Amino acid sequence: MYPNHTDLRKVLVLNPKGGSGKTTLATNLAAWYAIEGLQPALLDMDPQGSSTRWLGKRNSQAPLVHPLKGYDLPGNVTRSFALRPPPGTHRLIVDTPAGLPREELRDITRDAQRIVIPVLPSDIDIHAVTRCIADLLLVAKIPRGDRRIGIVANRVKPNTLIFRALMRFLTTLDIPVVGVLRDTQNYVRAFDQGLGIHELRGGTQDQDIAQWTDLIGWLETGHEPAEVVI
Repeated sequence: MYPNHTDLRKVLVLNPKGGSGKTTLATNLAAWYAIEGLQPALLDMDPQGSSTRWLGKRNSQAPLVHPLKGYDLPGNVTRSFALRPPPGTHRLIVDTPAGLPREELRDITRDAQRIVIPVLPSDIDIHAVTRCIADLLLVAKIPRGDRRIGIVANRVKPNTLIFRALMRFLTTLDIPVVGVLRDTQNYVRAFDQGLGIHELRGGTQDQDIAQWTDLIGWLETGHEPAEVVI
């Protein structure tokens, strides 16, 4: 799909339900890859444009994240051209929209090396992620054995009943839980500055940074954590 990008890896952040934290994951992944010198591009496919707003806040002195916009395209620009990462891009992070039609799943996931599904600890979100995974397996035809799909429990409060219920449920899906991110205002603070959690200074983000170790490890090596950091 992306000619002349032989070493490009695509990370898809996906959950058709709105409010699950897709943009939080996508922007923080883009910032981390930028810090690591992997020349990331961040493709915002959501008409709400949250990732695009984050990029607009990003200081020119911060490591570069190349912007790609997948909505409201000008009439004189083809979609394939607009979505093409620039030469030298090593990581493409895709922030998908809420309400993504099931029939588009196969196309959007076809060339993704990793598919990250954020899920919140609530009954509504548990139901939504069940349907999402079923669609990925049955509609997008992603073999379960590929282990390309990983779940991130997002905005969690440890030692709560709903969090424990979420983790019990996720273990029944045979899809790895590759990260657990706590509910904290540090992500709000980072977004407001156009930064990732790893770029914040002078705050209480050390615990949040530690929680990304498992997720990054799975994205880059495919190693599934035996027990995620909480």
